[in-house]
Amino acid sequence: MRAATLLLTLGLTLSTAYAADEAGRAAARATVTRQLEAFRTDDAATAYAQAAPAIQGLFPSPDSFLAMVRKGYAAVYRARSFSVDRVEDVGTDGVALGVKLQDEAGADWMALYTLERQPDGAWRITGCQLAKAPGTST
Repeated sequence: MRAATLLLTLGLTLSTAYAADEAGRAAARATVTRQLEAFRTDDAATAYAQAAPAIQGLFPSPDSFLAMVRKGYAAVYRARSFSVDRVEDVGTDGVALGVKLQDEAGADWMALYTLERQPDGAWRITGCQLAKAPGTST
């Protein structure tokens, strides 16, 4: 009986160590999708709203945020297509999403998004690293 109680307790403890259950992972995917779709239509307010407070603190307005993305993340800003190919837990309140993108010119890219669950339960983007997909010329 003690062994069963110990295993149950250990199982419950380990299950709470994950950053997101399937619903949380779907919500994180939806956050990234919302932002990418907002970029396509120049909806600065919606794109900005998907960013975590720390990112918003770096950019005083949705328009300044959109200008930064337009300049430094063109593949993200006008992705012809995109798909999430993996979601991984990062700590107890974060996830990382691997996203395959194709830019307007047809070049393939890989983006690594990091997201953090906010106190209200919403997932917000804390960063995006962008690189040409392996085998893609520069």
